[in-house]
Amino acid sequence: MKRITFMVIRLIFKLPLWFFLIFKYAKDVDHEKYDDVFRYNFLRKITIQANRVGRVSIKYSGLENLPQEDGFVIFPNHQGLFDGLAFFETLGRPFSIIMKKEVENTFLVKQIRLIIGAKIMDRSDLRQSMKVIKAISAEVKEGKNYIIFAEGTRSRKGNELLPFKGGAFKSAVYVKAPIVPAALIDSFKAFDTNSIKKITVQVHYLKPIEYEEYKDMKTGEITKLVEERIRQVIKENTDM
Repeated sequence: MKRITFMVIRLIFKLPLWFFLIFKYAKDVDHEKYDDVFRYNFLRKITIQANRVGRVSIKYSGLENLPQEDGFVIFPNHQGLFDGLAFFETLGRPFSIIMKKEVENTFLVKQIRLIIGAKIMDRSDLRQSMKVIKAISAEVKEGKNYIIFAEGTRSRKGNELLPFKGGAFKSAVYVKAPIVPAALIDSFKAFDTNSIKKITVQVHYLKPIEYEEYKDMKTGEITKLVEERIRQVIKENTDM
C-alpha cells in the first residue's frame, strides 16, 4: 500500500480537480451529458498520470488481437488491486467490469463504478450472480465490452493462477461473443506489496476464441482452455 500513498502525495495538487470531475461524471448515471468514450478517456488520462508518478511502467502486447467490433469479453487472471489500472492504460477502448458487493459503496470506488457502469455481484448468492451474468450478456450483445476476472478473486500467489470459474464465461457464451484471454504479469507488485520500487507490469492480450471455435465445447472445457493459454503466456514471460 506504500505506492498508493506515494501516488497521493505526488498528485496532491491534482487530486481536488480529479475528485470533483469524478463525482460530477458519476452523477450522470444515464449518460445524458457524457458518453462512454468521454468517461473512459477521462479515466484513462488520469490513470496514465497516476501510473507514471507511481513508478509503474506497463509493457503490453497483442492489441491487434482484439476484435475490431465492440461486444467482446476479456478474461484475465486476477493478481491484485492494480489490475484495473493496467487495463485502463493499455486497452484504449471503453469497458466495464464486475465488482464484488463488499466494495459497492466504498468511497471513490462507488463513483468509478457509476462512471463505467460496473455490475455488482454478490458471490454468496448464486441466483443474483446469474442475473448479473445475463445482464452483462445483454450489454455485450449491444456492443459493450467487459473485463471479467475468471478466478473470482485475487490469487494472492503472485504470478500463479487460481482455478478459473466456469460461470463467468457464460456472459460471452450466451450471446456467442468473442472470448479474449489476457495475461497479467507482476501486477500484484504495484499495490499488493509494501514497496515503491520501479516496476514493470505486463499485459498480454491473446488471440480471441471465436464462437465457431467454442460452440461445441462445454463451459468447463472453455474455462480450461482459457486458463491454460494464460498460464502458458505467464510461463513464457517469467521464470516460472
